[in-house]
Amino acid sequence: MNRVLITGGTGVIGSALAPLYLNDPDWQVCLLLRAESEAHLRQRVQALFAFWGDDIADPAAPARLQALRGDVSLPRFGLAEADYERLCGSLTHIVHGAASVKMNMTAEQARRSSVVPVREALDLAEACRRRGQFRKLDYISTLGVAGGQPGLVPEAPLVEPRPFHNTYESSKAEAEELVLARMAEGLPATIHRPSMVVGDSRSGKIVSFQVFYYLCDFLSGRHTSGFVPRLRDKQLDTVPADYVAAAIHWSNGSSESTGRILHLCSGPESAISILDLVRQVRAAKVAQGARLPALRLVSVPLFKTVFRLLKALSRGRRHKQLSNLGLFLDYMEESQSFDNRRSRASLSQAGIALPTPESYLRQLFGYQAAAEKPTPTATPAAAAGDDARSASPAARWLHDTTGPALPAAEAPAPGSANALPPRR
Repeated sequence: MNRVLITGGTGVIGSALAPLYLNDPDWQVCLLLRAESEAHLRQRVQALFAFWGDDIADPAAPARLQALRGDVSLPRFGLAEADYERLCGSLTHIVHGAASVKMNMTAEQARRSSVVPVREALDLAEACRRRGQFRKLDYISTLGVAGGQPGLVPEAPLVEPRPFHNTYESSKAEAEELVLARMAEGLPATIHRPSMVVGDSRSGKIVSFQVFYYLCDFLSGRHTSGFVPRLRDKQLDTVPADYVAAAIHWSNGSSESTGRILHLCSGPESAISILDLVRQVRAAKVAQGARLPALRLVSVPLFKTVFRLLKALSRGRRHKQLSNLGLFLDYMEESQSFDNRRSRASLSQAGIALPTPESYLRQLFGYQAAAEKPTPTATPAAAAGDDARSASPAARWLHDTTGPALPAAEAPAPGSANALPPRR
């Protein structure tokens, strides 16, 4: 029997990944979850199963799931000594993906979110190896580790000095270096660098609406009086959560990917152009009944001027929305893309095909519209005072932060020869 520990199980990637293990009777799953009490832990697990719904096909799945109350930023994940020792003696695999995706953290906060948990995950993997049963660690990094490195980013360690846009990127890069160092010492592991993670390519389902959805709202012109930057040859690299989950699930159980870095992204060939996305976003919102201002495509310098003016004149929620969008202005004039040819070929051979954005955008917009329809009944999240924008009442209850996520995506990255970098 295989036994996997998943950190970040309530995040966009983790919530799509866990069902793949739970539907396989050869796997037992341990989820590390933050919870205030054992009762709260049970509530979070119930909310997960409510979110998964029909995604869990095996009726015996709940019996193969163990939820552990802990915190990835604490020594030994904050677990009791007996629980930690049991993991050391039983885990065959680890998937570490827990980290805050906010881009406005202090350096100390970012390192506590990314670097400290990676050290703990690596130490746990080594402890499991000493017991003899451990096989593989899969670490979920981000294409944001490329920072401001121009050109085509390779599926390889990044050794050139490069600037970073924020502490999220720099801390994830530091964390990735720790994993690479242990891999060089013999730890069987794979690093996954996703781009901007969006909902399920088939249904649009997602546990929480993150950076892509904020960005689409911005590109609709709804909050900028119709002004949108004319990003002629820029592309946006997105990747569906189900593709990322399938890739990690395959990798975790395969020795073929050991020692490699996989780029889970659309890549230069498939990333959608910003202008095409603008048209599709606006068409979807109009079809849903939204009244949008006339589109005004302007140069990036002119847009920045208009943006500063609109922000200065705005108040309340609109001001906050514009402030969040300002985080992305730095990326608009960069030229960066991500090589995914080797990763895509390996996954294709494993039967995991990369969906094109054109094949799933309609599902994403439809799911978001349905999830955001007001309901008369109070949700568990509302009762708990959680104002994060989530995809369902169950998802709101699962939300693992203390407040609404800023546009800092579940998976960062630009895509294509001139891609607007999103973040994980």
